Amino acid sequence: MKLSARQIRARHRRRLVLAAFALAAITFAVAPGTAGAATPVTHWSQVAEQTISVGRGPASSQQLSGVVHAAIYDAVAATEGGLVPFASFPAVAAGASTDAAVATAARDVLVARVPLQAATIEAAYDLFLGTVPDGEAKTAGIAVGVEVAADQLAARAGDGFGVAVPFLQRSPGPGVFEPVLPSPPVETSLSQMQPFTFSPSDFRPNGPSRLASDVYTRDFAEVKAYGRSDSSVRTDAQTQTARFWTDQTYVQWSRTVRQLAEARLLNVRESARLLGLVHVAAGETVTACYEAKYHFNFWRPIDAIRRADTDGNPATAPDPSWTHLVAANHPEYPSGHSCFTGSVTEALAIYFKTDRLPLTVSSNAANAGPPRSYQRLSAIRADVDNARVWSGLHFRNTMVESTKLGRKIAHHVAPHFFREPQDGS
Repeated sequence: MKLSARQIRARHRRRLVLAAFALAAITFAVAPGTAGAATPVTHWSQVAEQTISVGRGPASSQQLSGVVHAAIYDAVAATEGGLVPFASFPAVAAGASTDAAVATAARDVLVARVPLQAATIEAAYDLFLGTVPDGEAKTAGIAVGVEVAADQLAARAGDGFGVAVPFLQRSPGPGVFEPVLPSPPVETSLSQMQPFTFSPSDFRPNGPSRLASDVYTRDFAEVKAYGRSDSSVRTDAQTQTARFWTDQTYVQWSRTVRQLAEARLLNVRESARLLGLVHVAAGETVTACYEAKYHFNFWRPIDAIRRADTDGNPATAPDPSWTHLVAANHPEYPSGHSCFTGSVTEALAIYFKTDRLPLTVSSNAANAGPPRSYQRLSAIRADVDNARVWSGLHFRNTMVESTKLGRKIAHHVAPHFFREPQDGS
């Protein structure tokens, strides 16, 4: 008896968990999501997460993830119907396998953009595709995936990703960033990268607080007191909050959103829509964020506090011995983490149509403590804002402005892409 495309997909779902656990034993240290709740979308989102992030920072990881999830979304849009494609309109044979299309689209983009992980990606692909029965549906799905990936890569050609951009130190002085670690500043290539849905400086924020302003004076005093490595006013709970949010930001949010999709039992189409919206919005956000970072090139608190006698503000006193709890080697304004978190949480609020979204976030950082549960997305943003100030990384106003940037870009992406299905389901 010939199975329908729906029956084939149902059979593949049952086999997917076994394949995922086998794959984990071969290549991955982190187990797949909740058994029985995985879709090909969340499965390949995890493969992307665990290959993209190898040796790569969170911002460039997220930019890559946006490309992969756009391809996954277009593969689902082509085979499932009811969704407005993002960038690809392939010809689709009736009954084409969504599983094969998603896997192939993700594999082709990942191999092209993360070539050093090609062997791991190919092993994951072969194992996954082995669970899809041979036949016309599989062949047609593979063809869809190939075309979708090619369209995505063509659309992104020349976007500047990975192009080496050396850091050029500006003349040192008040407010000017200087590297805080012996290694070169990171993610400089994102400063000249072309976002997919807007021009690089379209969302550039207004800039850091003036050194003589009351806002800067207030923020200087706060980070000086709470962000010091051996602070006498920061509580143990505040220190743990700072540590909790030092996990690799892309990995932490990718894991959280994927687990949310599985816990909510979202079907393949809605998983693709949610993850597409989140990852593309966040990818666009980090590009804009790092363009602004290297445009404003603002100093970190460690230099601001040690050299406060040069800032022209009589209300700021220097402390040459001050050092931060956590270090980051790129300009202070805007905050990458707050841009990131603002974008992800706003995309989630747009998708679920509410700020009241119970969400549990875990951290793999050292001394991070147990997972944290939140009832509102705004509470997560507040936690991250506090964490970066208590880490000695950022001034308070930077966190506020960076969150606004991330939320604004999510609202730029959402009205045009990853909209609700045309049939209203």
